[in-house]
Formats: sequence, C-alpha cells, structure tokens
Amino acid sequence: MSTSELNIETVSTESLLSDSATVDAQVEKATEITYPEEIETVIASMAADQKVMVGQNEAGGHLWKFQYGSVEVFVQLTGETENDTLTVWAFVLQLPVANEAQLMRKLLEMNWLSTLEAHFAIVDDRVAVVSTRTISEISSGEISRAITIVATIADDNDDVLQAEFK
Repeated sequence: MSTSELNIETVSTESLLSDSATVDAQVEKATEITYPEEIETVIASMAADQKVMVGQNEAGGHLWKFQYGSVEVFVQLTGETENDTLTVWAFVLQLPVANEAQLMRKLLEMNWLSTLEAHFAIVDDRVAVVSTRTISEISSGEISRAITIVATIADDNDDVLQAEFK
C-alpha cells in the first residue's frame, strides 16, 4: 500500500485534548447518579424490613419512609435545584408528657452534646430528630451521613425518652 492510497489526517494535540474532554464530560454525565438514586441506595442499606414507601409530587419532590430499628424515618427531597432541600426526620416521643420542662431541658442539652448535624425539635406535638440543608454542593457522603445520623439518634433515644417521660 502506498502513501498515496492512505488517507492520513494531521490532528493537533489541542484537538485531541478537546475531544478527550468532551468524551470525559459525556462519560461523567452518563454515569452521574441522581439525588433520588443516592438517597434510595442509602435507604436500601438501612431499611430494617427492606420495605420503603416512596412518593413523588408533580414539582419533582420526593418523600421516602422506612423503618430503622424502632423508628420510622422520613426523607424529603423538595427537588434538584441548588435551592431545594434535603430534610430527614424521625419522631421519638408524643407530647404532652409528664414533666415537660425537664424534657425540654434534656432535649436542649442533648442538642448541644450529642446530635451532630441533627437536632431535636417539636413538630405537631411530637418530638423529632431532624436534619435539613439545601442540596447546593451536597455530596453523596453528606446525604448518607444526614440519613444515618437522624435514624441512629432517633433509634438510640426513642425508647429511653418514652420510658423516662411517658
């Protein structure tokens, strides 16, 4: 075969790098995991009975509910823009209770000492463990940590709080 029969094209290294960057971007986009997929992966590894309830609204929000130990854990994703939020919560105690002032003091002390990125709160006459943040620049690890912290703190404290204050 002579060189006249070969179709040889001269390509600059800049062109190759540009093409390589395009390919890398396409591969990254194709293998990108969405927030709902990440949340479902975390929940699947934690759900005690492997039963998870999932809901989705028309605006692109999602809500999951699953059992972890003795608590039901809720995970809500309002959407997938920078301003949307990830909120995780689990209820640990129904109000009213005996000695509510002592309970409030205990919850405030626990918020200071042992809740990490979560906190105790009161929602509709129930004490809950809650974590919330915008999804702007959230990582897979942060999603996993938020769900794990809320589920663990709620499960570790629900029986103790109920025994002490019911």
